Order: sequence, then structure tokens, then C-alpha cells
Amino acid sequence: MGSHRRPKQPKRTYTTMLTTAAAAAVAFTTQSAAHADPLPDPNKKGVKAEVDRLYEQAAQATEKYNGAKEKESKLQREVEDLQDAVARSQEELNTLREDLGLLASAQYRDGGVDPSVQLFFSSDPDGYLEKAATLDRISGRQLGTLQQMQSQQRTLEQQREEAQGKLKDLEDTREELKDKKKEVQGKLAEAQKLLNTLTAQERAKIAAEDQRANRAGQQADLGDEASGSQRAAAAFQAAQSRVGMPYAWGATGPNSFDCSGLTSWAFNQAGVSIPRTSQAQANIGTRINSLGDLKPGDLIIMRSDLSHVGFYAGNGQILHAPKPGAVVRYEAISTSGMPFMWGVRVS
Repeated sequence: MGSHRRPKQPKRTYTTMLTTAAAAAVAFTTQSAAHADPLPDPNKKGVKAEVDRLYEQAAQATEKYNGAKEKESKLQREVEDLQDAVARSQEELNTLREDLGLLASAQYRDGGVDPSVQLFFSSDPDGYLEKAATLDRISGRQLGTLQQMQSQQRTLEQQREEAQGKLKDLEDTREELKDKKKEVQGKLAEAQKLLNTLTAQERAKIAAEDQRANRAGQQADLGDEASGSQRAAAAFQAAQSRVGMPYAWGATGPNSFDCSGLTSWAFNQAGVSIPRTSQAQANIGTRINSLGDLKPGDLIIMRSDLSHVGFYAGNGQILHAPKPGAVVRYEAISTSGMPFMWGVRVS
């Protein structure tokens, strides 16, 4: 009869090694999953950075919208002027026709309508005018009236053609406005959607940071630098009176602004008309290439696409309407997060 031996129990050290290895495997798997997680880190700095990027894109689209809006206003004025001119030309042409009609009536009473007048009322008045000078019975008054009518008719046709072209440009510009408005609103909505992924506590933390920046920007040590010009000083003073007013895209004051809305509004208060957009403002006045040469009241052009503008406030500070959620405030140029391109001095 064979012996029945009890199976050997695994040694405690071997069991411990297995347990340790399993725990290590679980830990490694957990760490790998953490490293593979594409979500931002726990303090949500990644979300904040992406929101700031979207706000920057919204600001860039806003300046394009502002440019289209300015173009629309200009075209609207031109269309209205042309329509007024067309109406005046038509009225003048009607008056000339009435004068010629009176001549025809008088001739009819005297024994028939002058052949020259008959020819004018035909389908080819231009052809008539080429022959009119050779007709014996045409009077100087009739010839002058007919020539005026021909000239007025050409002017009227040109004005109508030009007005139609401007109306087409206006329609295209309004479509562009819709597209730019949609782009701005899309970027802002995308940023808000991203913010909504945060917890209430995280959103409150970001809002508190923005509020601290807004409060800190209410006052600044501007030094005692002299202004670049008297008009620039007056514009800068007007902008200073708007500190604390909220940023709003497309706004030109007096109670909310975007970046170029603030600068154009402020110069308007000083009696100076400057273009509406930051890109257009970048090309007026005298260019100042060095930060060290700037004077308070000079415009500061920021970003490589020239999509941001503010006032140099002295002591390395900018006074501007920076972004959605912010207010008109002072800020150090070095910490604004936007590269300096050049300054503009408006004399």
C-alpha cells in the first residue's frame, strides 16, 4: 500500500513575493493609466491655458469683425450718397424733358413738331445728336437742351451702375460680418463650455484670479514720464476715466469696450478721429520701435497679427481692455502675455 504524503505548503516568503508582485502590477497599471490620461492636471492649468487661447482667438476674430463693420458703415454712406445723386440726376433729367416738351408743344401750335424734336423722342436720340447740327430748323436752345439731356442720361446711367456695385459690395460685407460674428461667438461659447467642465470650486478659483487682476489693474505706479503729445495726453486721460469698465467684443463705449474700441473712443474724446481696428491703428502716426522710447498716450500694438492695442501708461505699463471677463485696467507689458510689436505716436 503506497504512502499518501500531504502536499507541501508554499513557503511564506514565496507567497509574500507573489503578493508584492501583484501589488506592484496593480500600481504600475494605475500609474500607466494616469500617464495616458489626456485630461489636464488636477489644478486645471491646462483648461485655463486653453480658455486663454480661445479668448485670444476671439479677440483676433473681433478685430476682423470690427474691420468689416467699419467697411459696412463706409459702404452704407457711399450707397446713400449715390442714391441721392441718382435721384437728383433723374430730377434734372425730368426737368430737361419737360423743357423740351414745352418746345415741342409750342412748335405744334405753330404748325407742327420740329423734325429735330421728333427725332429726339425716337429710339435713337444719340444718333440724332450727331446729325442735329446739320439740321436747318433746330434752334440753339433746342440743341443745348438736347445736349444737356444726353449728358445727364449718361451721368445717370453711370451713377446707377456704381450704386449697384456698391450695393453688391455692401451685401458681401454684411455676409462677412455674419461669419465673423459667428466665429467670435463660437470661440466664446467654446471657452465657456470648457470652463463648465471644471468644478464650481475650480471655476471660483479662476474667477477670483481674474478679479484680483482686475482690482490690481485699477491703480498703477505710472511714474512721471511726459506725454508724447497734447492730443495723446487728452486721449490717455479719457481712457483713464474708463478704468473698471467691462470688456465686450465689438463695443466702442462709453460703458464697455474691446481693445481698439477703447483707443478709438478715447482719441475721439480728444477731437481726433483714428481708424476703428488695431491693424489700421498700427499704421497711423509715427512708429516707435523701442519700448524705451514710448511716452504715455502712445498706442501700443501687440501680437504678430497686430490684433491688440492699448495705451502706453508709463513705467512699463499698458492701459487696455484685455479680454472677455476682464475690465479696462493697467497691466505690466512684460506680464501681459502678448508680444510687443511697436508703438504709434499720434500727434
